[in-house]
Amino acid sequence: MKKALNILGSLVLLLTFAWGCQDDDHSFGELTAPSNMQLSYEIVGKTDQNPNGDGSGNVKLTAKADNAITYKFLFPDGTSEVNGTGLFTKRFTTTGIHSYDVTVIATGRGGVTTTAQITVEDVLSTFNDPVTTQKLTGGASKIWYWAASEVGHLGVGPNTADGNNYWPEWYQAQPFEKAGSATSSCLYNNKLTFTLDGNFIRYSLDNGGATFFNAGYVSVGGGSQNEDTCLPYNTTAQKTVSLEPAGSVVAPEHTTGTQMKFTDNGFMGYYIGTSTYEILQITDNRMVVRAVQGNNTALAWYHIFTTQDPNGTPDPSFNTLMWSDEFNTDGAPDASKWNMEVGNNNGWGNNEQQYYRAENATVSNGTLKITAKKENFSGYAYTSARMQTHNKYDFKYGRVVFRAKLPSGGGTWPALWALGSNYTTNPWPSCGEIDVMEHVGNNQNVIHSTLHYPGNSGGNANTSSATIAGVSEGFKIYELIWSADVIKFYVRDTETGTPTLIKQFANSATTHPYFNWNFFLIMNVAMGGNMGGNIDPAFTQSTLEVDYVRVYQ
Repeated sequence: MKKALNILGSLVLLLTFAWGCQDDDHSFGELTAPSNMQLSYEIVGKTDQNPNGDGSGNVKLTAKADNAITYKFLFPDGTSEVNGTGLFTKRFTTTGIHSYDVTVIATGRGGVTTTAQITVEDVLSTFNDPVTTQKLTGGASKIWYWAASEVGHLGVGPNTADGNNYWPEWYQAQPFEKAGSATSSCLYNNKLTFTLDGNFIRYSLDNGGATFFNAGYVSVGGGSQNEDTCLPYNTTAQKTVSLEPAGSVVAPEHTTGTQMKFTDNGFMGYYIGTSTYEILQITDNRMVVRAVQGNNTALAWYHIFTTQDPNGTPDPSFNTLMWSDEFNTDGAPDASKWNMEVGNNNGWGNNEQQYYRAENATVSNGTLKITAKKENFSGYAYTSARMQTHNKYDFKYGRVVFRAKLPSGGGTWPALWALGSNYTTNPWPSCGEIDVMEHVGNNQNVIHSTLHYPGNSGGNANTSSATIAGVSEGFKIYELIWSADVIKFYVRDTETGTPTLIKQFANSATTHPYFNWNFFLIMNVAMGGNMGGNIDPAFTQSTLEVDYVRVYQ
């Protein structure tokens, strides 16, 4: 009986509570759908002379409704926008004059909605970048990966109106830097797919299940750490990418002028709170983008992507020694292997200040010594040496290894490199140039590896660098891996030591034919010039010392 009374008492309390809750609900008023929906639009730049607008494709949309809390705009390109103001400026990017049906859903209290539609008529968009569209998608679908082997594949710099606003001045990730940490190793699992779908570009991000979050956004992934970290995060939903004119502070010579805008908070692998990325450079297999951090507009982030999976195949094997010079015979360099350049040749196209003489290259005690000197000769204030193997040893593909100790001093510019053997009939840069190692005394311990070819030559070359301690105090090994599929540059302390990958380049006889014929080797020390810079007035002489040069195939 006592148990029955307890149950009855519980029922009375439950009914009383339910009735009280019902009374409370009424205190919020009736659930009323938004009404009197009014939609309007204004084409930006529309005048009597320009009835379709200024060509930007921008349209200012306005939605008003009684009792509305939020408005959701739905566009025919699959994008959408939700806000509480009912005001939104949409850029329509289809080239030409087009009309677009826009649907607006107004939501009231309790989620009750009202829907209306408006046709935005005759909007002009003059922006068109078919080259970027082709390179981004390959004309169908293309997968991009982080260029993990490149210095600066992830980096950050200032977002200023002028100055260093187009490269990561403050921080540049070293090759595969993010691979060895549990908090960041997910980054290199990213696969970014861009697919051409009629007039639209669709985008999907396969992050392998985890996203690398900037410290300021870990809460988005459900974390609480005060550092960049990988967190589980679902990125499977497909986005749409619009190409539009870039609106950044970057000067035209440092950018393509095109930016990508991703729908629905889409992003490119590293979460920094933005969906807009400016394309600074893009080729068929390499892309550099710049993005301003969402919650800190003083920061500009830089990402480098490639079409080669960083988790892919190992280096090709080249282990048969085909040619070498061990520099074991004292005297002049072996004339059966080397041609000695003479003169200045109008600064060799780089405003170089030295006069090349054979006498500045000698072999002694098991090493070749190329010495740059401050001395007056034939009207020039400096002398040095340059030697090459053209028509004595020309080759295609292989592994090239130099062991060398570099000169020092402001203005010195040593190089170990290769040039296309057809340079007389296919003038530079069409013949191709492979710079295995370049160094400038004005920037000690920074090693550059570079490719020059049409569209990427001189100051716009495809280059990368790494800081290597002690390059002028001891011998380092500079190595080139060159095949029909890949070109890679390494530096290591010893032959068995761990290599530092300076640059990786996807080679292709179809898209990049400039590195698929015979090349010959060159060694020299220049003074001053476009890259060497100012020469230290106190400079007297310094030597590039080479232990050996070997070519394996």
